[in-house]
Amino acid sequence: MTRNPGYLSMDELTARVTAGEIDTVLVAFTDMQGRLVGKRVAARLFLEDVAAHGSECCNYLLAVDVEMNTVDGYAMSSWDKGYGDMVMTPDMTTLRLAPWLPGSALVTADLNWLDGTPVVASPRQILQAQVARLAERGLVPFVGTELEFLVFDETYRDAWAGGYRNLTTSTDYNVDYDLLSSTRLEPMLREIRNAMDGAGMYCEGVKGECNLGQQEIAFRYDHALTTCDNHSIYKNGSKVIADRHGKSLTFMAKFNEREGNSCHIHLSLRSDKSDPVFADDKAEHGMSEMFRHFLAGQIAAMKELSLFFAPNINSYKRFVEGSFAPTAIAWGIDNRTCAFRVVGHGQGLRVENRVPGGDVNQYLAVAAMIAAGLHGIDNKLELEQITEGNAYVSDKERVPTNLRDAADLFAASALARAAFGDEVVAHYTNNARIEIAAFGAAVTDWERVRGFERL
Repeated sequence: MTRNPGYLSMDELTARVTAGEIDTVLVAFTDMQGRLVGKRVAARLFLEDVAAHGSECCNYLLAVDVEMNTVDGYAMSSWDKGYGDMVMTPDMTTLRLAPWLPGSALVTADLNWLDGTPVVASPRQILQAQVARLAERGLVPFVGTELEFLVFDETYRDAWAGGYRNLTTSTDYNVDYDLLSSTRLEPMLREIRNAMDGAGMYCEGVKGECNLGQQEIAFRYDHALTTCDNHSIYKNGSKVIADRHGKSLTFMAKFNEREGNSCHIHLSLRSDKSDPVFADDKAEHGMSEMFRHFLAGQIAAMKELSLFFAPNINSYKRFVEGSFAPTAIAWGIDNRTCAFRVVGHGQGLRVENRVPGGDVNQYLAVAAMIAAGLHGIDNKLELEQITEGNAYVSDKERVPTNLRDAADLFAASALARAAFGDEVVAHYTNNARIEIAAFGAAVTDWERVRGFERL
Protein backbone atom coordinates (compact mmCIF):
# COMPACT_ATOMS: atom_id res chain seq x y z
CA MET A 1 0.00 0.00 0.00
CA THR A 2 1.14 3.59 -0.65
CA ARG A 3 2.20 5.54 2.43
CA ASN A 4 -0.25 8.40 2.82
CA PRO A 5 0.71 12.00 3.65
CA GLY A 6 0.51 12.71 7.38
CA TYR A 7 3.05 10.11 8.47
CA LEU A 8 6.37 11.44 9.73
CA SER A 9 9.93 10.19 9.56
CA MET A 10 12.26 10.99 12.44
CA ASP A 11 13.97 13.59 10.25
CA GLU A 12 10.62 15.22 9.48
CA LEU A 13 9.64 15.20 13.14
CA THR A 14 13.00 16.71 14.11
CA ALA A 15 12.57 19.48 11.54
CA ARG A 16 9.06 20.29 12.77
CA VAL A 17 10.17 20.31 16.40
CA THR A 18 13.09 22.60 15.53
CA ALA A 19 10.72 24.93 13.68
CA GLY A 20 8.38 25.07 16.68
CA GLU A 21 5.53 23.35 14.83
CA ILE A 22 5.41 20.30 17.11
CA ASP A 23 6.01 20.39 20.86
CA THR A 24 4.21 17.21 22.00
CA VAL A 25 4.26 13.54 21.00
CA LEU A 26 1.53 11.20 22.17
CA VAL A 27 2.85 7.70 22.85
CA ALA A 28 -0.27 5.53 22.77
CA PHE A 29 -1.60 2.00 22.67
CA THR A 30 -5.03 0.37 22.64
CA ASP A 31 -6.18 -1.23 25.88
CA MET A 32 -8.51 -4.22 26.40
CA GLN A 33 -11.58 -2.01 26.12
CA GLY A 34 -10.43 -0.61 22.77
CA ARG A 35 -9.46 2.79 24.18
CA LEU A 36 -6.41 4.80 23.16
CA VAL A 37 -4.29 5.34 26.28
CA GLY A 38 -0.74 6.46 26.95
CA LYS A 39 1.28 9.62 27.63
CA ARG A 40 1.89 13.05 26.21
CA VAL A 41 5.66 13.44 26.00
CA ALA A 42 7.62 16.62 25.39
CA ALA A 43 8.78 16.47 21.78
CA ARG A 44 12.41 17.21 22.73
CA LEU A 45 12.46 14.30 25.19
CA PHE A 46 10.86 12.04 22.60
CA LEU A 47 13.62 12.82 20.11
CA GLU A 48 16.41 12.48 22.67
CA ASP A 49 15.24 9.40 24.55
CA VAL A 50 11.74 7.96 24.17
CA ALA A 51 11.93 7.18 20.45
CA ALA A 52 14.83 4.83 21.07
CA HIS A 53 14.05 3.48 24.53
CA GLY A 54 10.29 3.80 25.03
CA SER A 55 8.38 5.07 28.02
CA GLU A 56 7.14 3.21 31.09
CA CYS A 57 3.52 2.86 32.17
CA CYS A 58 1.79 0.88 34.91
CA ASN A 59 0.92 -2.68 33.93
CA TYR A 60 -2.54 -2.26 35.47
CA LEU A 61 -3.59 -0.61 32.20
CA LEU A 62 -4.29 -4.12 30.89
CA ALA A 63 -5.90 -5.29 34.13
CA VAL A 64 -8.67 -2.82 34.94
CA ASP A 65 -12.34 -2.49 34.11
CA VAL A 66 -13.81 0.31 32.01
CA GLU A 67 -13.99 2.52 35.13
CA MET A 68 -10.23 2.04 35.64
CA ASN A 69 -10.87 0.07 38.81
CA THR A 70 -8.22 -2.47 39.78
CA VAL A 71 -9.82 -5.92 39.70
CA ASP A 72 -8.74 -9.41 40.68
CA GLY A 73 -8.01 -12.44 38.57
CA TYR A 74 -5.23 -11.30 36.23
CA ALA A 75 -1.96 -13.21 36.25
CA MET A 76 0.06 -10.33 34.81
CA SER A 77 -0.91 -7.58 37.24
CA SER A 78 -2.18 -7.48 40.83
CA TRP A 79 -1.64 -6.00 44.28
CA ASP A 80 0.41 -9.07 45.15
CA LYS A 81 2.74 -8.33 42.24
CA GLY A 82 2.98 -4.66 43.14
CA TYR A 83 1.52 -3.20 39.95
CA GLY A 84 4.89 -2.65 38.31
CA ASP A 85 5.77 -1.17 34.95
CA MET A 86 5.69 -2.24 31.36
CA VAL A 87 7.31 -0.33 28.49
CA MET A 88 5.53 1.43 25.67
CA THR A 89 7.93 0.84 22.76
CA PRO A 90 7.16 3.18 19.86
CA ASP A 91 6.60 1.59 16.47
CA MET A 92 8.24 4.36 14.49
CA THR A 93 6.52 3.30 11.27
CA THR A 94 3.30 4.64 12.83
CA LEU A 95 4.61 8.13 13.71
CA ARG A 96 2.13 10.67 12.36
CA LEU A 97 0.60 14.10 12.77
CA ALA A 98 -2.44 14.52 15.02
CA PRO A 99 -4.09 17.53 13.34
CA TRP A 100 -6.95 17.76 15.86
CA LEU A 101 -4.41 18.44 18.64
CA PRO A 102 -2.33 21.64 18.28
CA GLY A 103 1.39 21.09 18.00
CA SER A 104 1.08 17.32 18.37
CA ALA A 105 2.30 14.13 16.75
CA LEU A 106 1.28 10.59 17.71
CA VAL A 107 2.98 7.21 17.65
CA THR A 108 1.50 3.78 18.32
CA ALA A 109 3.43 1.66 20.80
CA ASP A 110 3.91 -2.03 21.41
CA LEU A 111 4.02 -3.22 25.01
CA ASN A 112 7.01 -5.04 26.46
CA TRP A 113 8.08 -6.10 29.91
CA LEU A 114 11.19 -4.51 31.39
CA ASP A 115 13.28 -7.45 30.16
CA GLY A 116 12.18 -6.78 26.57
CA THR A 117 9.77 -9.70 26.21
CA PRO A 118 6.35 -8.87 24.73
CA VAL A 119 3.20 -8.44 26.78
CA VAL A 120 1.28 -11.21 25.04
CA ALA A 121 -2.15 -10.10 26.31
CA SER A 122 -1.79 -6.73 24.58
CA PRO A 123 -4.39 -6.50 21.78
CA ARG A 124 -1.87 -5.28 19.21
CA GLN A 125 0.51 -8.13 20.01
CA ILE A 126 -2.34 -10.64 19.76
CA LEU A 127 -3.04 -9.46 16.21
CA GLN A 128 0.66 -9.38 15.33
CA ALA A 129 0.96 -13.03 16.34
CA GLN A 130 -1.82 -14.00 13.94
CA VAL A 131 -0.33 -11.87 11.15
CA ALA A 132 2.93 -13.75 11.73
CA ARG A 133 1.12 -17.08 11.37
CA LEU A 134 -0.16 -15.92 7.99
CA ALA A 135 3.33 -14.76 6.99
CA GLU A 136 4.67 -18.26 7.64
CA ARG A 137 2.31 -19.38 4.88
CA GLY A 138 3.25 -16.54 2.53
CA LEU A 139 -0.03 -14.69 3.16
CA VAL A 140 -0.79 -11.06 3.99
CA PRO A 141 -4.11 -9.79 5.45
CA PHE A 142 -5.90 -6.66 4.26
CA VAL A 143 -8.72 -5.21 6.33
CA GLY A 144 -11.29 -2.45 6.37
CA THR A 145 -13.40 -1.58 9.44
CA GLU A 146 -16.71 0.26 9.07
CA LEU A 147 -17.64 2.09 12.27
CA GLU A 148 -21.07 3.58 12.88
CA PHE A 149 -21.78 6.14 15.60
CA LEU A 150 -24.62 8.25 17.01
CA VAL A 151 -24.27 12.03 17.32
CA PHE A 152 -25.97 14.09 20.04
CA ASP A 153 -26.26 17.85 20.48
CA GLU A 154 -24.98 17.76 24.07
CA THR A 155 -21.30 17.85 25.02
CA TYR A 156 -19.76 14.83 26.74
CA ARG A 157 -19.74 16.63 30.09
CA ASP A 158 -23.39 17.64 29.77
CA ALA A 159 -24.32 14.09 28.73
CA TRP A 160 -22.47 12.72 31.78
CA ALA A 161 -24.09 15.21 34.13
CA GLY A 162 -27.53 14.17 32.87
CA GLY A 163 -26.83 10.47 33.28
CA TYR A 164 -27.02 10.09 29.46
CA ARG A 165 -30.81 10.55 29.66
CA ASN A 166 -32.97 12.69 27.38
CA LEU A 167 -30.16 13.42 24.96
CA THR A 168 -31.00 15.35 21.80
CA THR A 169 -30.24 13.38 18.65
CA SER A 170 -28.52 15.42 15.96
CA THR A 171 -31.19 14.44 13.40
CA ASP A 172 -34.88 13.82 13.89
CA TYR A 173 -35.61 10.88 11.58
CA ASN A 174 -34.03 8.05 9.61
CA VAL A 175 -31.14 9.64 7.70
CA ASP A 176 -29.87 6.62 5.76
CA TYR A 177 -28.00 8.06 2.75
CA ASP A 178 -29.54 11.44 3.60
CA LEU A 179 -27.99 14.57 2.06
CA LEU A 180 -30.29 17.12 3.68
CA SER A 181 -30.62 16.95 7.46
CA SER A 182 -27.16 15.38 7.82
CA THR A 183 -25.75 18.58 6.34
CA ARG A 184 -26.16 20.32 9.68
CA LEU A 185 -23.49 17.92 10.96
CA GLU A 186 -21.15 18.58 8.06
CA PRO A 187 -18.90 21.10 9.86
CA MET A 188 -18.04 18.42 12.42
CA LEU A 189 -18.00 15.50 9.98
CA ARG A 190 -15.82 17.42 7.53
CA GLU A 191 -13.29 18.25 10.23
CA ILE A 192 -13.14 14.60 11.29
CA ARG A 193 -12.62 13.42 7.70
CA ASN A 194 -9.94 15.97 6.91
CA ALA A 195 -8.18 15.56 10.25
CA MET A 196 -7.92 11.80 9.77
CA ASP A 197 -6.56 12.30 6.26
CA GLY A 198 -4.02 14.66 7.83
CA ALA A 199 -3.02 11.83 10.19
CA GLY A 200 -2.15 9.50 7.32
CA MET A 201 -5.48 7.78 6.77
CA TYR A 202 -7.41 7.54 3.49
CA CYS A 203 -10.97 8.69 4.12
CA GLU A 204 -13.48 7.50 1.55
CA GLY A 205 -16.49 9.47 2.73
CA VAL A 206 -19.46 9.66 5.08
CA LYS A 207 -23.08 8.54 4.93
CA GLY A 208 -26.10 8.79 7.15
CA GLU A 209 -27.46 5.62 8.76
CA CYS A 210 -30.83 4.40 10.03
CA ASN A 211 -30.92 5.49 13.66
CA LEU A 212 -31.52 9.09 14.67
CA GLY A 213 -28.25 11.00 14.45
CA GLN A 214 -26.40 7.95 13.12
CA GLN A 215 -23.46 8.31 10.73
CA GLU A 216 -20.65 6.22 9.28
CA ILE A 217 -17.29 7.53 8.09
CA ALA A 218 -15.48 4.98 5.94
CA PHE A 219 -11.75 4.58 5.32
CA ARG A 220 -9.93 2.71 2.58
CA TYR A 221 -8.68 -0.76 3.43
CA ASP A 222 -5.04 -1.33 4.32
CA HIS A 223 -2.78 -3.93 5.89
CA ALA A 224 -4.57 -5.41 8.91
CA LEU A 225 -2.21 -3.85 11.46
CA THR A 226 -2.36 -0.41 9.86
CA THR A 227 -6.15 -0.46 9.70
CA CYS A 228 -6.40 -1.50 13.33
CA ASP A 229 -3.95 1.19 14.44
CA ASN A 230 -5.96 3.79 12.51
CA HIS A 231 -9.23 2.53 13.99
CA SER A 232 -8.29 3.47 17.57
CA ILE A 233 -6.83 6.82 16.57
CA TYR A 234 -9.96 7.67 14.58
CA LYS A 235 -12.29 6.80 17.45
CA ASN A 236 -10.29 8.91 19.87
CA GLY A 237 -9.78 11.84 17.51
CA SER A 238 -13.41 11.97 16.37
CA LYS A 239 -14.57 12.27 19.99
CA VAL A 240 -12.14 15.14 20.60
CA ILE A 241 -13.41 16.92 17.49
CA ALA A 242 -17.07 16.31 18.35
CA ASP A 243 -16.56 17.78 21.81
CA ARG A 244 -14.97 20.87 20.28
CA HIS A 245 -18.12 21.31 18.17
CA GLY A 246 -20.31 21.15 21.27
CA LYS A 247 -21.51 17.64 20.46
CA SER A 248 -20.91 14.08 21.62
CA LEU A 249 -20.87 10.84 19.72
CA THR A 250 -20.99 7.23 20.83
CA PHE A 251 -19.80 4.00 19.27
CA MET A 252 -21.55 1.79 21.82
CA ALA A 253 -23.19 -1.22 20.21
CA LYS A 254 -26.76 -0.47 21.29
CA PHE A 255 -27.63 2.95 22.72
CA ASN A 256 -31.40 2.58 22.45
CA GLU A 257 -34.06 0.27 21.06
CA ARG A 258 -33.52 1.44 17.49
CA GLU A 259 -30.65 0.32 15.23
CA GLY A 260 -27.33 -0.29 16.95
CA ASN A 261 -23.85 0.77 15.89
CA SER A 262 -22.06 -1.88 13.85
CA CYS A 263 -18.41 -2.32 12.96
CA HIS A 264 -18.47 -4.52 9.87
CA ILE A 265 -15.00 -5.93 9.24
CA HIS A 266 -13.91 -6.68 5.67
CA LEU A 267 -10.96 -9.06 5.29
CA SER A 268 -9.10 -10.51 2.34
CA LEU A 269 -5.76 -12.25 1.89
CA ARG A 270 -3.05 -11.85 -0.72
CA SER A 271 0.18 -13.68 -1.28
CA ASP A 272 3.37 -12.01 -0.14
CA LYS A 273 3.85 -11.14 -3.82
CA SER A 274 0.51 -9.22 -3.77
CA ASP A 275 -1.39 -11.83 -5.78
CA PRO A 276 -5.05 -12.34 -4.82
CA VAL A 277 -5.67 -15.74 -3.27
CA PHE A 278 -9.41 -15.55 -2.57
CA ALA A 279 -10.52 -15.28 -6.20
CA ASP A 280 -10.86 -17.98 -8.85
CA ASP A 281 -12.89 -16.91 -11.86
CA LYS A 282 -13.39 -20.54 -12.90
CA ALA A 283 -14.82 -21.68 -9.55
CA GLU A 284 -18.35 -21.40 -8.18
CA HIS A 285 -19.13 -17.84 -7.07
CA GLY A 286 -15.57 -16.92 -8.16
CA MET A 287 -14.26 -18.23 -4.83
CA SER A 288 -10.93 -20.05 -4.63
CA GLU A 289 -10.53 -23.25 -2.64
CA MET A 290 -8.51 -21.31 -0.05
CA PHE A 291 -11.30 -18.77 0.34
CA ARG A 292 -13.86 -21.51 0.80
CA HIS A 293 -11.76 -23.12 3.54
CA PHE A 294 -11.14 -19.71 5.12
CA LEU A 295 -14.85 -18.92 5.16
CA ALA A 296 -15.72 -22.37 6.49
CA GLY A 297 -13.35 -21.63 9.36
CA GLN A 298 -15.23 -18.41 10.14
CA ILE A 299 -18.50 -20.31 10.42
CA ALA A 300 -17.01 -23.16 12.45
CA ALA A 301 -15.31 -20.85 14.95
CA MET A 302 -17.87 -18.07 15.31
CA LYS A 303 -19.54 -19.25 18.50
CA GLU A 304 -16.36 -20.04 20.43
CA LEU A 305 -14.58 -16.85 19.30
CA SER A 306 -17.59 -14.55 19.63
CA LEU A 307 -16.10 -12.99 22.78
CA PHE A 308 -13.60 -11.22 20.53
CA PHE A 309 -16.41 -9.95 18.27
CA ALA A 310 -18.88 -8.97 20.99
CA PRO A 311 -16.87 -8.18 24.13
CA ASN A 312 -19.39 -6.34 26.31
CA ILE A 313 -22.76 -6.88 27.98
CA ASN A 314 -24.27 -4.29 25.65
CA SER A 315 -22.81 -5.94 22.53
CA TYR A 316 -25.47 -8.66 22.58
CA LYS A 317 -28.38 -6.19 22.57
CA ARG A 318 -27.59 -5.58 18.88
CA PHE A 319 -28.46 -9.08 17.77
CA VAL A 320 -32.12 -8.55 16.93
CA GLU A 321 -33.80 -10.32 14.03
CA GLY A 322 -34.68 -8.04 11.15
CA SER A 323 -32.36 -5.29 12.39
CA PHE A 324 -29.43 -5.65 9.92
CA ALA A 325 -27.43 -7.07 12.84
CA PRO A 326 -26.89 -10.80 12.29
CA THR A 327 -28.23 -13.63 14.40
CA ALA A 328 -27.67 -16.57 12.01
CA ILE A 329 -24.16 -17.99 11.55
CA ALA A 330 -24.43 -18.30 7.80
CA TRP A 331 -22.83 -16.95 4.65
CA GLY A 332 -24.28 -15.46 1.51
CA ILE A 333 -23.36 -13.46 -1.55
CA ASP A 334 -24.15 -9.78 -0.86
CA ASN A 335 -26.72 -10.91 1.71
CA ARG A 336 -26.98 -8.57 4.69
CA THR A 337 -29.06 -11.03 6.72
CA CYS A 338 -26.06 -13.36 7.17
CA ALA A 339 -23.24 -13.10 9.68
CA PHE A 340 -20.78 -13.42 6.78
CA ARG A 341 -21.41 -11.51 3.57
CA VAL A 342 -19.20 -12.24 0.56
CA VAL A 343 -18.67 -9.12 -1.55
CA GLY A 344 -16.41 -7.87 -4.33
CA HIS A 345 -14.72 -9.73 -7.13
CA GLY A 346 -11.19 -10.49 -8.33
CA GLN A 347 -8.58 -8.94 -6.05
CA GLY A 348 -11.41 -7.20 -4.19
CA LEU A 349 -13.21 -10.44 -3.27
CA ARG A 350 -13.52 -10.56 0.51
CA VAL A 351 -15.62 -11.58 3.47
CA GLU A 352 -17.51 -9.06 5.55
CA ASN A 353 -18.03 -10.10 9.18
CA ARG A 354 -21.24 -8.36 10.27
CA VAL A 355 -21.20 -9.54 13.89
CA PRO A 356 -19.00 -6.88 15.59
CA GLY A 357 -20.51 -3.69 16.94
CA GLY A 358 -18.96 -0.27 17.33
CA ASP A 359 -17.69 -1.27 20.78
CA VAL A 360 -15.43 -4.01 19.42
CA ASN A 361 -11.69 -4.14 20.05
CA GLN A 362 -10.63 -4.28 16.42
CA TYR A 363 -7.26 -5.94 17.07
CA LEU A 364 -8.93 -8.84 18.84
CA ALA A 365 -11.70 -9.19 16.26
CA VAL A 366 -9.31 -9.26 13.29
CA ALA A 367 -7.02 -11.66 15.16
CA ALA A 368 -10.02 -13.94 15.73
CA MET A 369 -10.97 -13.82 12.04
CA ILE A 370 -7.43 -14.76 11.02
CA ALA A 371 -7.30 -17.57 13.58
CA ALA A 372 -10.67 -18.90 12.40
CA GLY A 373 -9.61 -18.68 8.77
CA LEU A 374 -6.36 -20.53 9.41
CA HIS A 375 -8.33 -23.19 11.26
CA GLY A 376 -10.41 -23.65 8.11
CA ILE A 377 -7.41 -23.63 5.76
CA ASP A 378 -5.21 -25.94 7.82
CA ASN A 379 -8.00 -28.46 8.32
CA LYS A 380 -9.43 -28.06 4.80
CA LEU A 381 -12.90 -27.48 6.19
CA GLU A 382 -15.67 -27.81 3.64
CA LEU A 383 -17.86 -24.76 3.16
CA GLU A 384 -21.55 -25.31 3.78
CA GLN A 385 -24.14 -24.41 1.17
CA ILE A 386 -24.80 -20.76 0.53
CA THR A 387 -27.73 -19.20 2.37
CA GLU A 388 -30.09 -17.37 0.05
CA GLY A 389 -33.00 -15.27 1.18
CA ASN A 390 -33.71 -14.33 4.78
CA ALA A 391 -31.15 -15.91 7.12
CA TYR A 392 -33.10 -14.66 10.14
CA VAL A 393 -35.68 -17.40 9.53
CA SER A 394 -33.16 -20.09 8.56
CA ASP A 395 -32.27 -23.17 10.61
CA LYS A 396 -28.65 -22.07 11.00
CA GLU A 397 -26.90 -21.91 14.36
CA ARG A 398 -27.18 -18.60 16.16
CA VAL A 399 -24.65 -16.12 17.49
CA PRO A 400 -24.47 -16.32 21.32
CA THR A 401 -27.08 -14.12 22.96
CA ASN A 402 -25.16 -13.02 26.04
CA LEU A 403 -21.66 -12.38 27.33
CA ARG A 404 -21.76 -15.24 29.84
CA ASP A 405 -22.29 -17.86 27.13
CA ALA A 406 -19.63 -16.28 24.93
CA ALA A 407 -17.09 -16.26 27.76
CA ASP A 408 -17.81 -19.91 28.61
CA LEU A 409 -17.39 -20.93 24.97
CA PHE A 410 -14.14 -18.98 24.68
CA ALA A 411 -12.73 -20.44 27.89
CA ALA A 412 -13.46 -23.98 26.69
CA SER A 413 -12.21 -23.44 23.13
CA ALA A 414 -9.30 -25.61 22.07
CA LEU A 415 -9.07 -23.48 18.93
CA ALA A 416 -8.66 -20.28 20.97
CA ARG A 417 -5.99 -21.85 23.17
CA ALA A 418 -4.08 -23.18 20.16
CA ALA A 419 -4.22 -19.83 18.34
CA PHE A 420 -3.76 -17.35 21.20
CA GLY A 421 -2.32 -19.34 24.10
CA ASP A 422 -3.62 -20.12 27.58
CA GLU A 423 -2.51 -16.76 28.99
CA VAL A 424 -4.57 -14.76 26.51
CA VAL A 425 -7.63 -16.99 26.94
CA ALA A 426 -7.45 -16.68 30.74
CA HIS A 427 -6.90 -12.91 30.56
CA TYR A 428 -9.90 -12.11 28.37
CA THR A 429 -12.18 -14.65 30.01
CA ASN A 430 -11.44 -12.93 33.32
CA ASN A 431 -12.24 -9.56 31.77
CA ALA A 432 -15.63 -10.85 30.61
CA ARG A 433 -16.48 -12.42 33.95
CA ILE A 434 -15.66 -9.21 35.78
CA GLU A 435 -18.08 -7.34 33.52
CA ILE A 436 -20.75 -9.98 34.06
CA ALA A 437 -20.38 -9.70 37.84
CA ALA A 438 -20.48 -5.89 37.74
CA PHE A 439 -23.62 -5.89 35.62
CA GLY A 440 -25.26 -8.48 37.84
CA ALA A 441 -24.71 -6.25 40.86
CA ALA A 442 -26.09 -3.10 39.20
CA VAL A 443 -29.65 -1.84 39.68
CA THR A 444 -30.91 -0.45 36.38
CA ASP A 445 -33.48 2.14 35.34
CA TRP A 446 -35.49 -0.71 33.79
CA GLU A 447 -35.84 -2.33 37.20
CA ARG A 448 -36.83 0.93 38.90
CA VAL A 449 -39.49 1.74 36.30
CA ARG A 450 -41.06 -1.70 36.61
CA GLY A 451 -40.63 -2.21 40.32
CA PHE A 452 -40.61 1.10 42.20
CA GLU A 453 -44.40 1.42 42.56
CA ARG A 454 -46.00 -1.57 40.94
CA LEU A 455 -44.24 -4.47 42.61
